[in-house]
Amino acid sequence: MAKPVKIALLGCGTVGTEVVRLLGEQAADLTARVGAPLELVGVAVRRPGRTRDTGIDPGLFTSDAMGLVQRDDVDVVIEVVGGIEPARTWLLEALKRGKGVVTANKALLAEDGAALHDAAAEAGADLFYEASVAGAIPLLRPLRESLHGDRVTRITGIVNGTTNFILSAMDATGASFTEALEEATALGYAEADPTADVEGFDAAAKAAILASLGFHSRVTAADVYREGITEVTATDVASAKGMGSTIKLLCIAERTGDAVTVRVHPAMIPRTHPLASVGDAFNAVFVEAEAAGQLMFYGRGAGGAPTASAVLGDLVAVARNRLSGARAPSESAYAKLTARPIGEVITRYHVCLDVADRAGVLATVAGVFARHGVSIATVNQAGRGNDAVLVIVTHKAPDAALAATVAELRTIDAVKAVASVLRVEGDL
Repeated sequence: MAKPVKIALLGCGTVGTEVVRLLGEQAADLTARVGAPLELVGVAVRRPGRTRDTGIDPGLFTSDAMGLVQRDDVDVVIEVVGGIEPARTWLLEALKRGKGVVTANKALLAEDGAALHDAAAEAGADLFYEASVAGAIPLLRPLRESLHGDRVTRITGIVNGTTNFILSAMDATGASFTEALEEATALGYAEADPTADVEGFDAAAKAAILASLGFHSRVTAADVYREGITEVTATDVASAKGMGSTIKLLCIAERTGDAVTVRVHPAMIPRTHPLASVGDAFNAVFVEAEAAGQLMFYGRGAGGAPTASAVLGDLVAVARNRLSGARAPSESAYAKLTARPIGEVITRYHVCLDVADRAGVLATVAGVFARHGVSIATVNQAGRGNDAVLVIVTHKAPDAALAATVAELRTIDAVKAVASVLRVEGDL
């Protein structure tokens, strides 16, 4: 039996605790898979003296994360702290020292993954991050390795469980966004501060990682157009239902020629679409490739145990490479595709307007759409006293043209409000 592979763990919250639990419970199997025991030699936490019901030897805890990373006997560093700093400094130090790195840090990878990849390549070290997107779902490795012989053209996914739970609850019960968020918080699906989830920051970071791998280009969170779900109303959800659709927060990455567009926003999709049935806090990602066709990856995308499962999968790969003297394939960013702005994206739209209920208003509204080159597919009008609600679904048009249309609509006296604008994906 080879010498133990020695592991440093940075962070011991929900995910870190599950990583330690699985390391203990599955020790024999992991040893057999790796070819050597996996030995935890240190755990970096903010308050090492705090009482913890983790079963971890208290002597392993330290507040000196950098000192732990720099230890000569550490072979692999696992980071589950999150955030940009000090995690970036710790991981760069680990990679520069030739240590394997396993991280679940989507925010760091989306902001400065290039620096981590460059450090890994220079030192000949492994950098694995399956747990950064979609929890236990094996998704990144197929994009990074299995589909390398193909050309990925589009990635569409539900990659945030909190927002999917909220939208699913609104669809099932007719609840408002606020009511559904309160339920998600009570059940533990939403954090005390849910901003990263409901405003789309979490999904945007994951979209950047997926686009980088799928399109062999460096895509950062700054390249991702982002909208959250806070403006989605019960009326929007009911309108979607009436059209045989549902609303999901989607991440969409598309390759068009020598460029990519990457976006995160709520969208209407027909209930016949494979993603429409993804409920609760589950994740699903739909990958389209030229030769492989359509592939779908589905499962629990968050939580301590699912995320820890992905971390351990990466750990086994890194440890086996360590023993054999091999390393994983380096970053593939040869394509260097540029990111196109949202204004160039072409899709369909669902526009809800509160208007005065009088003759000529519909013609006026239609004229605005026509002036900006946005063709109307359907119009539904419902009276409401002296006012009316117009629901307009367009044909495909550039996002910039729709934005100009909405801006002009807001200047017309007969239009009391542009109640909502939702993009439409798929055929309604």
